[in-house]
Order: sequence, then C-alpha cells, then structure tokens
Amino acid sequence: MQSTSFDSNTYDGVRYEHLTPDIVNIAMSRPAVRNAQNMEMTYALNAAFDRAAQDDTVKVIILSGDGDHFSAGHDMGGDHHRTWRDFRTVGTWAAFDGPGVEGLYGREKEIYLEMCERWRNLAKPTIAAVQGSCVAGGLMLAWCCDLIVAAENARFRDPTLEFGVAGVEFFMHPWELGARKAKEWLMTGDWLGAQDAKQCGMVNQVFPTEALMESALDLAKRIANKGSFVLKAVKESVNHAQDVGARRNAMMHAFGLHQLSHHHNKQQWGLLVDPKGIHPALREKIRVRFNLPALLGTGDRTTS
Repeated sequence: MQSTSFDSNTYDGVRYEHLTPDIVNIAMSRPAVRNAQNMEMTYALNAAFDRAAQDDTVKVIILSGDGDHFSAGHDMGGDHHRTWRDFRTVGTWAAFDGPGVEGLYGREKEIYLEMCERWRNLAKPTIAAVQGSCVAGGLMLAWCCDLIVAAENARFRDPTLEFGVAGVEFFMHPWELGARKAKEWLMTGDWLGAQDAKQCGMVNQVFPTEALMESALDLAKRIANKGSFVLKAVKESVNHAQDVGARRNAMMHAFGLHQLSHHHNKQQWGLLVDPKGIHPALREKIRVRFNLPALLGTGDRTTS
C-alpha cells in the first residue's frame, strides 16, 4: 500500500510528538469540534501511524485527543471543500466517483473500514487514551488500538441506529463487549461509562481524569521495556486468534448491512441517514448544502 509522508504543515488536525525517545503520541487536535473526524484528519492519522511504524526507534504508540473529548466521531457538519482527490489513497478499491453504490462503498471502505483495519494490524503496540465522549466513529479509532485506557469521565456511545444505520463501519462491538451487551448497547443507544466499559472488557484500565496521559505513558514505558520482536509477535498472535474466529468475515457482512442501511435511507429520505436523528441546526445546514426540500421538522430523537 502507498502512504503519504506525515507533514504537519500539510495536514491539519493531528499532532505527532515523542514523549520519550521510543514512545510517540499521535494526538487528534481539533478540540473545537470535539476531535470530529473529517477526511483530512483520517489521512493525517494514517500518515502519522505510518511514520511511527516505519521509525525503528519507536516501540509504542499512544493515540489521544486534545481537549475535553477523545472524539465525537465522523464530522457531519464540517468543511467539505476537500475530497478524496486531495489525498493519496491507500486502498485498492478505487472508483470513488463510481455510479450507483460503487462510489459510496469504495469511499467508506477506504476511509473508515480499511483504514481502521490497517491501523489495527500495525505491528507495534498501540494504546488509546480516552477522555470525555467517545462516540460512533470515535469508537473505531479507539477499537483499532491494542489497549484502551480511559479517564474516569470517559463515556462511550454508538448512536448510529438513531440515524437509521446499523452500527459503525468498523463493527467490533461483539468482540469488544460480547454479543448480548453489544445488542443491548446498540439497540438502546445508551451511554457506557468508563467503569462499565472496563467490566465488559472493552477498557483495560481507568485512571483519574487529570492523570490519564501520565498513566498512559507509564503503561507505554512498561511495554517498551520488552523486546520489539516479541511485542510484534504477541500482537499478531492475538489478532490472528480473533481473525480465525471469523472476525473479518463477520465485519465485512456488517459493513455490507451498513451500506444497505445508507441506501435504504437514501430511498426513504433522500439522504444517507435518517434525518430524524440529526440535530435540527445541523439538519438545516445539510438541507441547504444539498439543496433539499424541508427535512423532517418534528419527531426529533436526538440526544445529548
């Protein structure tokens, strides 16, 4: 796969820093929008992960978010002036402007599913340090990491069913929570607190909010003391154990249903999501941008 060299002057929204000579922090840095993930951030994250992976001095990678929140998920209301043509793509599906379902399927496969899969399989240990809200697409960013440490104020939610979509694209829910808890969590759209997430096995450790990054660094240092080869080997072994259990096949099936959800909404509402799940202010912005007739003005089911 091709990769883009990371240049902080080229990509906005991601900060790359050495915390120690062998530990790197890749920080999402769009705090004004709760680190919502736009296309630019996605490719910046990929370039930053590539940089860390290809630097033989780096042994452990921390993924964090600046500000009060880890990530609000996909940026549905941000600056849409950039398209996939502005970036060097890393996948092989291509045809992002293809007719019918081909274009959307290719774009979401590249930007969401395959990017997260690529980062999950990065050979070096990765730790997500989560504070505040971690919502929808933000879950995917945390889930592709090997370990998740959470601040006491961290909370997790996948509200995609409110948008008429069957879960996020990187569908790790059954492996992160277990089947029954995953069903309950998705069907209700409830928040999951840090301690409950730890009890389910999704979070490794919970720390005081003000000590999150210090604690994540301490954990990274303990891991960095181990040999780089055995760290890579044990990561690949555990990932492979999930994969021979049909994780990848199940995820591709879920991704197909995610796409079907989009096109069901497209037929019913003229949008890829059910507008009743969109905050009214954002709904109006979308209506104007796509020159649509008035979207649903009643029956809102958005929650904070």
